[in-house]
Amino acid sequence: MSEQYASKQPQGFKNHVTNVAIVGAGGSVGKYIVEALLKTGKHRVTAITRADSTNKLQSGLEVQKVNYDDQNSIVQALQGQEALIITMGVMAPPEQQTKLIEAAAAANVKWVFPNEWGFNTENAGLIRDIPHTGGKDAVRSRIEELGKSSWIGITCNFWYEFSLGGTSDRYGFDFANRTLTFFDDGTTRINTSTWPQCGRAIASLLSRKVLPEDEKDRSPTLSQFRNKMVYISSFTVNQEEMFESVMRVTGTSTDDWKINYEDTPGRYKSAAEALQKGDRSGFARMMYTRLFYQDGSGNYEASRGLDNDALGLPKEDLDEYTKLAIEYAEQGVVY
Repeated sequence: MSEQYASKQPQGFKNHVTNVAIVGAGGSVGKYIVEALLKTGKHRVTAITRADSTNKLQSGLEVQKVNYDDQNSIVQALQGQEALIITMGVMAPPEQQTKLIEAAAAANVKWVFPNEWGFNTENAGLIRDIPHTGGKDAVRSRIEELGKSSWIGITCNFWYEFSLGGTSDRYGFDFANRTLTFFDDGTTRINTSTWPQCGRAIASLLSRKVLPEDEKDRSPTLSQFRNKMVYISSFTVNQEEMFESVMRVTGTSTDDWKINYEDTPGRYKSAAEALQKGDRSGFARMMYTRLFYQDGSGNYEASRGLDNDALGLPKEDLDEYTKLAIEYAEQGVVY
């Protein structure tokens, strides 16, 4: 089919993405995405921010301020953009993303990266058991229904430095008190990604040609991932291996730590009960615990493979990011 090749496109067709808009440019993962995009030298990056935002953004960015109560302001901000990347907190109002994708369609933005950045949302068990995640499929469907944009979702599981350096509700570590809670026996492996790896994945995708030049062109293209999830990972690791890394970095031994064990179904149930009583920390415990179930839900590398090689993503050093996570914990950087 002629539309599959750049050489068959109408005059004026551009086979690469230059103009990229991002929501959440100053956020946890957003700043790494911006950094990676700017580093390529191939993109003009625009931060979409609220009119009253006081976030400090890195140099090299253009800024468009919007009013989410005025849909036309979002449409105007997205005019001329070829890709929209959405990064928002899990508790962000869902209608905010809906407004963004509808504005993207109205502005003829060709590519939308919806607010995924997490676990495998193609896993029905995870969607069933983790709150506030059931709407992701509806978002993708809405993008397709509008008919102006294609979507690409990023599955990266939990961010390693954020999760390890956070509270024990996440990967079970409490660095201040040197306590560790193993989920079951601590040997269940999950995928986990660093913030820089997520940034590199986006930059790699948006730096490739949109379409192959012709039927002989076998180089990687953006269109290969049209309306698909992209699976990336920095490490496939269990809690025991995280602990070994922590001990190497800190120069400690098991004698220096208090170690507890919790079975994952029981931990999940108690977290759900806590959330029902209004304890919002129960949400994090539920979400993290569920990925450590022994059903393999947290290890999508084993169940369907990774796109790391296709994107040219580098191998990373576990201890380097363990050290960074501990520094974040000590400085109170992660919340």
